[in-house]
Amino acid sequence: MVVSSMQSNVQSDQPEDPEALQDTTGAVVSAGAAASLRRRPAQESALHFFGVRHHGPGCARSLLQALGRLQPDCVLIEGPPEADGLVADVQAEDMRPPVALLTHGVDEPGRAVYHPFAEFSPEWQALRWAVAAGAVVRFIDLPVSHGLALQTEVDTNPEAPPHASDAQRRGDPLDWLARAAGYADGEAWWNHMVEERGDGEQLFAAIEEAMLAVRADAPQDDPAPTARQRLEALREAWMRQCIRAARKQGFQRVAVICGAWHLGGLKAPVTAKADATLLKGLPKLKVASTWVPWTYRHLAFQSGYGAGIHSPGWYEHLWRSSGGAAGQPPQSRAVGWLARVARLMRARDLDCSSAHLIEAARLADTLAALRQRPAPGLEELHEATRTVMTLGDESVLGFIREELIIGDRLGQVPSSVPKVPLQRDLEQLQKSLRLKPEATQKTLDLDLRQPNDLARSHLLHRLALLAVSWGSLARVGRSSRGTFHEVWTLQWQPEFAVRLIEASRFGHSVVAAATARVAEQCAAATDLASLASLVDQVLLADLPEAVAVASRALQDHAAHTGDADQLMAALPPLANVFRYGNVRQTDASLVAQVFDGLVIRAAIGLPLVGSAIDDAAAEQMREHLLAAHAAVKLRDPGGQGEPAQQWRRAIRLLADRSTAHELLQGLCARLMLDEGELTADDAGTALSLHLSSGAEPLKAAAWLDGFLNRNAVVLLHHDGVWPLVDQWLAGLAEEHFVRVLPLVRRTFAAFEQGERRDLGARAARQGPVGAATAAPAWDESRARLPLPLLRQLLGVQA
Repeated sequence: MVVSSMQSNVQSDQPEDPEALQDTTGAVVSAGAAASLRRRPAQESALHFFGVRHHGPGCARSLLQALGRLQPDCVLIEGPPEADGLVADVQAEDMRPPVALLTHGVDEPGRAVYHPFAEFSPEWQALRWAVAAGAVVRFIDLPVSHGLALQTEVDTNPEAPPHASDAQRRGDPLDWLARAAGYADGEAWWNHMVEERGDGEQLFAAIEEAMLAVRADAPQDDPAPTARQRLEALREAWMRQCIRAARKQGFQRVAVICGAWHLGGLKAPVTAKADATLLKGLPKLKVASTWVPWTYRHLAFQSGYGAGIHSPGWYEHLWRSSGGAAGQPPQSRAVGWLARVARLMRARDLDCSSAHLIEAARLADTLAALRQRPAPGLEELHEATRTVMTLGDESVLGFIREELIIGDRLGQVPSSVPKVPLQRDLEQLQKSLRLKPEATQKTLDLDLRQPNDLARSHLLHRLALLAVSWGSLARVGRSSRGTFHEVWTLQWQPEFAVRLIEASRFGHSVVAAATARVAEQCAAATDLASLASLVDQVLLADLPEAVAVASRALQDHAAHTGDADQLMAALPPLANVFRYGNVRQTDASLVAQVFDGLVIRAAIGLPLVGSAIDDAAAEQMREHLLAAHAAVKLRDPGGQGEPAQQWRRAIRLLADRSTAHELLQGLCARLMLDEGELTADDAGTALSLHLSSGAEPLKAAAWLDGFLNRNAVVLLHHDGVWPLVDQWLAGLAEEHFVRVLPLVRRTFAAFEQGERRDLGARAARQGPVGAATAAPAWDESRARLPLPLLRQLLGVQA
């Protein structure tokens, strides 16, 4: 009965029910709602309730019509009372939704709540109408100062504030109505009956009747209320108290706009004394509120916000195509949507002709008629698009969903709204460097030789130190020696506003805050590698004071450790300054002394650290050793400095140390060969020794793995190595060969494909062991035949 009543009310301007009457707004209501009105006391006639769905374009259209007819002198809206002073900003010229009210703890900025608004949100349109009409407007939800203090009692997602709940969060009640009306779920039913229609004021009487009925019939859970149920009871009690206060102040026409589910709670026969008792002694947190930009992607349901919607881009189209946006006449919903799809496809060089549009529009209209709908909805348009325009290509449907159904809109707030100094400093930097925050992903290729690009790089690295990851570094110069490019992927996220507020405790500018945060991280660091990485980050961010702080912390930690493994792990990040310091205009002397000290300390402990370790530890040590060796060469390419010389002596000692792990012995021998510290004859001698028949096969294989260093250069181009390895493998007994095979296979598997092909070709040419050294057959008589011609060509007399 509720479903049929709602359907009739939203589908006709005059109800067929003869018992229908008009309330004080002139809106036509159903018999059920009329009976409710008759039972109201006379003093309640000044109150007019409008149950809406947050971010519903149909509700927004109908609400504007109702407000225009009612002309209330007071508008009460479900929202945070702390933001009452920010209401006037909704009419600012540079305010563009989607935006959100951000309310955060003053002493704990990380504890925050968002109240998002889109252009098509009923609350947003009500705010704009009230400000323009000069009506008193107030937010009446439970203050966030109490809600945040109570939040620890509620098992909710931190991004899903408790104030956002409405009928859509519960889902089940709407599903009951949907199944009764023949729909698959409550979302589809609500979209069709409300958001894709929005027929006028009479909509709210139907919504009220439906929601009062489902709330009255909803099954009650455990008699002991949960934390969430208690919080909702507090919210509704607070809203009832705000409504009573407005009535006492003598307002003649009060419009109350709330989530549809709350209608039952706000109209419940509860005394003021009972509400005051319930609200007594609530904990409180000091908070502050401001406007921040929001995005459609965060407004979408899958973003985690509890009152979100599946398709904000589609809802915007519904709002604009109905003429809801100022200055825009109504237009065909289906044709306008399909035209946007066509433009999107053509921008990607996909075939989409006028004939496709015509046929898709016809199919959408036909589907709507078959389903007894007055106009195509998103479901019909999506099916028509898939059938006619994309020919079933799901990949095309994917980017249509991302760019049209959800959308990539990023809002804008006036510069006059309250901001912490750190936010204002960042906005000024973004403006001067021409780096505009955008909701879409954007690739930024920076040429570090250009001053503006270098300053952009510094800013992005500084923000990363503040945990504001506006950009992620896709490819940096260190991956290609000598390059001067950084490629960033930028995407602004609304939650960065909270992180900036949290970071404001470190300083009032980006430079000061990043420097102070680095100092805090240095004090908390416990290992050399993290400190060295931090030094690298502050060098990239061009923070000289932070470099000095981090370098001192690194030196202090290094002075108390003799662990060569930790010391080596700290060298590669520091060496980056020697790779690109000139391009980034970085003073390498800031870390040169620290780097040299770490090299000397690592060289002292290196020969000892390679002993008495297992295979896994040796493998880890191998990676650190190679990286540290490359870092030392980067610092001193000629190897003439004292730190580099000590490093080479440590490599030699480790190669000759019989107690060291064989993998590290072989690796050090290879490094010495590559550096010219080991002659080819010496390398052959070491190879013969470690691969001799008396050597244990697994240890011999480990030494060979280290010596080859997982590249085939020495095998291909060093004539003395090939026969030794060949003879060692051929001389292994079957049992030993089976044991060695996995390790040798792993070594050879690390070679490049071209190297393995060259090795195979060389093995084929040389044949069995010893065949390559056999003297070739020589026919002296045939060799003399070309001599006369050669003498003639060369002009040589016989």
